[in-house]
Amino acid sequence: MASQLLIIFIRNLQPGRVKTRLAADVGHEAAMDIYKFLLQHTHGITKDLPYDKVVYYSENLQQNDIWEEEAFQKKVQRGKDLGDRMQQAFQEAFSSGYEQVVIVGSDIYELSSEEIKQAFSSLKENDYVLGPAKDGGYYLLGMTKPTLKVFKNKFWSTSSVLEDTLTDLKNEQVFLLKELNDVDTFEDIKEHRDFQKFFQHLKK
Repeated sequence: MASQLLIIFIRNLQPGRVKTRLAADVGHEAAMDIYKFLLQHTHGITKDLPYDKVVYYSENLQQNDIWEEEAFQKKVQRGKDLGDRMQQAFQEAFSSGYEQVVIVGSDIYELSSEEIKQAFSSLKENDYVLGPAKDGGYYLLGMTKPTLKVFKNKFWSTSSVLEDTLTDLKNEQVFLLKELNDVDTFEDIKEHRDFQKFFQHLKK
C-alpha cells in the first residue's frame, strides 16, 4: 500500500487574525468562535482516518490542544504566501518518502471524511486530485509527485485559483471531487442550520 499523508493547514487562534473577512460581518470575537467550531469539525472528520496526518500551524506549535500528538504530527508553515507554504509542505512530505499526499484547510464545513478517502483512492489511478470550491478556489489538493508549477503565479484567495491550477495540469491525469463551499464570509454560513444554531448560542 502506498505511503499516504494528509496535511491539514490551520491558523493559530489569535484574536483579529482568523477569518478576517467573516469578522467584518460578525465581529472578531464571533469569528474566533466560529473558527474554533470549524477546527473541531476538521478534527472530527480526520482523527480516525487511516493515514499519517500532520497539522501545520500558521505561526507556532501549540501543545495540549485538540490535535492529539498520538494521532497528528505537528509542524509550522514556512513561506511568504500560501503557495510557498503548501509547496514546502508537499516537498517535505515527498522527501520523507510519502507517495500520496493530500492537503486540506480547516474552514470547509461541508467537507467530510468521505471526500478525503475518495481523494486518496483517486490517486491510485490519477496523478492529481482537486476539490473545487464554489468561490473559484479549491478546498483539497492531492498529488503523487512534487509539482512546483501548481504553487507558482497564483492570485491566492481569488476566483481564478482553480482555473489556473487546472491549466497547469491540462496534460495530466486529474480527478475532480464534488464542489463544496468554504467559509470566508457570513454569506457562506447563513443558510447552514448548524451555524444558525451556533449564532443563537453566541447571542446567549
